[in-house]
Amino acid sequence: MSKITTELLLERAVPRSTRLRKIETLNLSKLQLKTGDLDPRLFSRLRHLQKLDLSDNLLDKFPNSLALPDLRVLNCNNNQLEDVTALKQFPLLEELTYENNVYLTLNDDYKVMFLLENLRLLNGKDITKLASHVRHVNSRKLTSKVTAHWEKFFRDQLPEKYTAEQVKSIRKKFLKSVQTNVVYGPSSLSEFTRWRVKMIAEEFLSYSLGLGLNSDSEPEENADKNEEESTESPREAAEDVAQVVCIYDPLVTVTPSKRKRNHSKSGAGNKRSKSQANTKEEAEDVSAEPLHFLQCHSKGNSREDFKTQLWSCVFEPVLDSGARKDPIVSSSRTVATCGGESVCLIDCETGTVLKKYKVATEEFFSVAWTTLTMVISDSRKKAHNILAAAGRRGIVKLIHVAADFCYGEIKAHKKPIATVCFSPTQETHLFTASYDKRIALWDIGIPDCDYNFKASQLLVLEAASIPLRIALVPTCPEQYLLAGCEGGCFAWNIKLDKGEKSRPFEAIFQFPDDESMTTSHRVDGLAFLNDDVVVSKSSKPGCIYLWSWSRSFDAKGKGCQQTLSAVILAELEWSTTDMSYLTLSTCPAKGYVFCGDEKGSVWMYNLSSYTTAWGSPKGKRSERRISPAQILQWPELRVNGEQPPEILVNNVVSDPTFTYLVVLTSVNITAIWKKS
Repeated sequence: MSKITTELLLERAVPRSTRLRKIETLNLSKLQLKTGDLDPRLFSRLRHLQKLDLSDNLLDKFPNSLALPDLRVLNCNNNQLEDVTALKQFPLLEELTYENNVYLTLNDDYKVMFLLENLRLLNGKDITKLASHVRHVNSRKLTSKVTAHWEKFFRDQLPEKYTAEQVKSIRKKFLKSVQTNVVYGPSSLSEFTRWRVKMIAEEFLSYSLGLGLNSDSEPEENADKNEEESTESPREAAEDVAQVVCIYDPLVTVTPSKRKRNHSKSGAGNKRSKSQANTKEEAEDVSAEPLHFLQCHSKGNSREDFKTQLWSCVFEPVLDSGARKDPIVSSSRTVATCGGESVCLIDCETGTVLKKYKVATEEFFSVAWTTLTMVISDSRKKAHNILAAAGRRGIVKLIHVAADFCYGEIKAHKKPIATVCFSPTQETHLFTASYDKRIALWDIGIPDCDYNFKASQLLVLEAASIPLRIALVPTCPEQYLLAGCEGGCFAWNIKLDKGEKSRPFEAIFQFPDDESMTTSHRVDGLAFLNDDVVVSKSSKPGCIYLWSWSRSFDAKGKGCQQTLSAVILAELEWSTTDMSYLTLSTCPAKGYVFCGDEKGSVWMYNLSSYTTAWGSPKGKRSERRISPAQILQWPELRVNGEQPPEILVNNVVSDPTFTYLVVLTSVNITAIWKKS
């Protein structure tokens, strides 16, 4: 029996009423209502209802025929809604809220903006201009692309005289092809784009070509939607999403050039390498172009904040759609960045800050992604991206990004956490490296539908000095971990079946130092270029080493703590500064290494032609230092009419396909470049 009766509706009317047709405002919140409780026959009598509150219930969808012709305001907060398309039955709707429906995404926001022409406020925000863009500009662009796709690939396939079977066949092929190949806008809106493309394609076939919609056509594949970003700030944020200060106009071409500015205070940093001096002509015609310069980590949202240091960034992994990869999105455009009190999610193509998460008492140093298969309603399973963020307080925050919810924290260390990373093979295994000279391995567990989870510590690795960078060995990520520390480069056996929970390091690597070998140096950059080649940067000025993990570690015999000589494959020429903590990164798929310097420049090394030779058992060391293929120099930017202060590049990371390059600086500026 339905929970909703005539008596209940009259009682919950605001003010109470004696007749259903007189009710204009109705509060049905906190009644544990399910979709089946919304009886269309009963609701059809609410002919003058204008405001309806269905918040804090258990609704997973709307019936298609509630018949509320005068409804203007609808509150669906805190339900379990999975789809919004049924809301088109309320054409006069002006205000709609559905916050904290974990399965709704940014794609659903765009769907309701298209479907409800009178909608002004969505989740408390004025969307008038954006909705107009979605309904007109977006639709015009997609219609043009759909028409062009038909003309190019399908028009000649349709004979002058065709049968019903031929129409059905070509219609099916066209709808499948157009949804796969027509791309527009950011990857975070790919599901909305496919939805609109299918709609436009069906209209095109029906009205432009006279190929009527087939009532017995096969339904679209009901693949699980990708959980993507919304524009709302996470629940635990101290403030709303901060205003993004665009200090570089992507529509204006800025030629990267030598900056007219003071040299670094470091004596060694005043020198310019031969490579950098000779790349002026190349730098004028760079292979990557600046897209956006953003100031989105400001303390208190201040535009005057050029002191907040930005430390870590990592691109969001692309989710599977059911059992298959999304055919449209080959690489995520969304990157998580951290620095100061905030973590931001940025769409690299548009420069939009999709989310901002803040903890007023924190300074974030590191972020990392994992994808967990979580149980949702009706015991169904779905993949969700989880972001871990950690920093000065020694606490790991776990954020379910699509739900805008920080669902938990792990008090991992009593001292600051320098860096975190997830295992590529065990999605719940998280490594945290701390200033307490320990690296801990945690099982963060998988949260249930109420976000209950249980984290446990599996292992503690004792380091001789503070670990700064960590990397799991690609060929055996469950057995060996490598760490660059304040006092050298170390390796641990992390295999969990060994028994002991606390372990010392197994090996320390020594590197050339003038005419001898040394283990005593700060390693502040560490990454794998491929399965075997390690890239590390030490405190030795002007040099980045490439060395073989297998050939270095295979020299180790049985026993504890051995000193091993790194088998050097090559040296990369880099800035002569002795400034520390300017870290490096790699793009294994393209064979690139990236490292920023003390002058705001990014050094890019294309090593794809070297890796084959290095991979042979007796691969020879490159006799000369390898110069960068390109140095991206910092453009002359002005903020409020003034140039920013001295710029250090703390970190630079590319997406897996090297489409975007994200540069984090010491002056609270995130620079996004795009490979041209």
